[in-house]
Amino acid sequence: MKNILKTFALSLLFISAFSCKKDSDKNEKETVTKKPVAENYNISILLDLSDRISLEKNPNPTMEYYQRDLGYIKSVSDAFTQHLKSKRIRQIDDKMQLFFNPEPKDPEINSISQKLKIAIDKNNASKDLLNSINSNYAARTSKIYESALEDNNFIGSDIWSFFDTKVKDQCIETGDRNILVILTDGYMYYDSTIMKEANRTTFITPDFIRKNGLNTKDWEKKFQNGDFGFIRAGDDLSKLEVLVLGINPAKSNPYEEKVIKAYWTKWFSEMKVKHFEIKNADLPSNMEKIIRDFIVQNH
Repeated sequence: MKNILKTFALSLLFISAFSCKKDSDKNEKETVTKKPVAENYNISILLDLSDRISLEKNPNPTMEYYQRDLGYIKSVSDAFTQHLKSKRIRQIDDKMQLFFNPEPKDPEINSISQKLKIAIDKNNASKDLLNSINSNYAARTSKIYESALEDNNFIGSDIWSFFDTKVKDQCIETGDRNILVILTDGYMYYDSTIMKEANRTTFITPDFIRKNGLNTKDWEKKFQNGDFGFIRAGDDLSKLEVLVLGINPAKSNPYEEKVIKAYWTKWFSEMKVKHFEIKNADLPSNMEKIIRDFIVQNH
């Protein structure tokens, strides 16, 4: 009788162990099956090379604004590289590019910007290439700012027109995670793109804010009731995420920052931008985590 019970107990242990192994295998297979496919990133950087970076007009003893831009670009490049290194080689099919609008007249700047359009896939991805992205981006973007500052002839930045004519074609790839990083002080103005429809415009300047009475504590009521804002430049940007860095409101109006952010928020919302954040100019060390979180962790 003891032998029969012993044999029965061993049989139960075997069945239990086999059942646990099957459940374990099943769970493991389910985990593997449910693991998400690595996303392909398509990152675009739009530089505002207007007089906001001028050392004479907008000096900053703590850190010049062009140096802050370079720090932000480094953080974007770091996040892009971090993303690439998290993928298997065969999964890599990612892009990073840099834009101006309008294109600077300096042919050297345009030549450098072409070299900053990076497309990496399984055919050209290598450890050396991935490790060189950050240093190459830093060196080349630095040359762009040096040239713009040396020329000292700031033609402005036509951000509105960029959204109107170029964003869909140049910054959005089907199936990719499309991210546009804009480096700007938040103001918009370009001589060749001045349009006004009632209280909607293609521009916003400190003078415009002041003349339209958006510099008082009642600015929000006036903004909403008067339907102030940017003219829409596109109807469906639901495949685009936008990170605006460098907002630098005039200090003469305590409401300036809120007005600028209200303009951009209303514009992006009406164009159905998938996700966006609008951040003030700050030291690159303070912005690094914000940029990394937006690019790497915001899924």
